[in-house]
Amino acid sequence: MRSFREFIALGLVITAFAGGVAFMFLAFSGPRDMPVHATALPQSVALPQFELLDQHGAPFDRDSFAGHWSLVFFGFTNCPDICPATLQQLAIARNRMMSGGESDFPHIVLISVDPERDTPDTMTSYVEHFGAEITGVTGKLDELRKLTSTLGIYFEKSASDNGQYSVDHSAVVIVVNPQAEFQAVFRAPHKIEHFVDDLPRITGST
Repeated sequence: MRSFREFIALGLVITAFAGGVAFMFLAFSGPRDMPVHATALPQSVALPQFELLDQHGAPFDRDSFAGHWSLVFFGFTNCPDICPATLQQLAIARNRMMSGGESDFPHIVLISVDPERDTPDTMTSYVEHFGAEITGVTGKLDELRKLTSTLGIYFEKSASDNGQYSVDHSAVVIVVNPQAEFQAVFRAPHKIEHFVDDLPRITGST
């Protein structure tokens, strides 16, 4: 007959084994919809009402985000590096995911933080470099600030040595859900793989 001490030892082994199995089960079959690189908001935030224009001069407002997912980047056409690089990364991520079997990809939206120079015509010629699926948005400064203040987007003119100006701005990519709500954010530095990995998790297409 086994001693009481042997029964205790056997119980500890069984408990440890069961705990290990439970840990492995949670690790491999737990929630997989949490983004790895992006930050998902604990609760989505409704976008405010605003009135801007797309690159064709048509109205672009909160309802323009309804019914589909969107990736929103705030930049400007005279931006020397981060803006074209980010738009190119988003375009490549889109092509990669669509060619990999994804049936849909969030709308890519560039909203200008330099509406003084970025007219609809200027936005048209700029976004065409990155694909026909990208929407360019511009408009009045006070309408722009309604949106940026809700999303926590910073932008400010910065004087250049040549008498011109640049615009300092946040480099995040905002994820807007089909209910026109701020759902998640990708922070810089951006990588194509980050969008490819996390967008299915955020949009629920995994």
